[in-house]
Amino acid sequence: QVQLVESGGGLVQPGGSLRLSCAASGSIFRLITMGWYRQAPGKQRDLVATITSIGNTNYVDSVKGRFAISRDNAKNTVYLQMNSLRPEDTAVYYCYWRGYDRLSSQGTYWGQGTQVTVSS
Repeated sequence: QVQLVESGGGLVQPGGSLRLSCAASGSIFRLITMGWYRQAPGKQRDLVATITSIGNTNYVDSVKGRFAISRDNAKNTVYLQMNSLRPEDTAVYYCYWRGYDRLSSQGTYWGQGTQVTVSS
């Protein structure tokens, strides 16, 4: 079992920045990939950014050049630096962790979600 705790959401004006954090704890053994989804009101949950165990990253087209995902392996934490924020970035952001726990059981785990609101 792996637990994820998210932080860093809030209200920001268009053009502003936020950094989301997601700290993993529990029965962590081997990461496969970690990243962020987001879900706007009335819409489906969409993948935003991913980072693999070797550091490869991928982004949805709408955030390329504005968002950056990174990891601190020592802290088992993933970050999402969000710059040049737009109103359409408003959503609940969910961290996920996919990998193996210390019983060699593969699974995907989710954070509780953190609200990001971009508004003037």
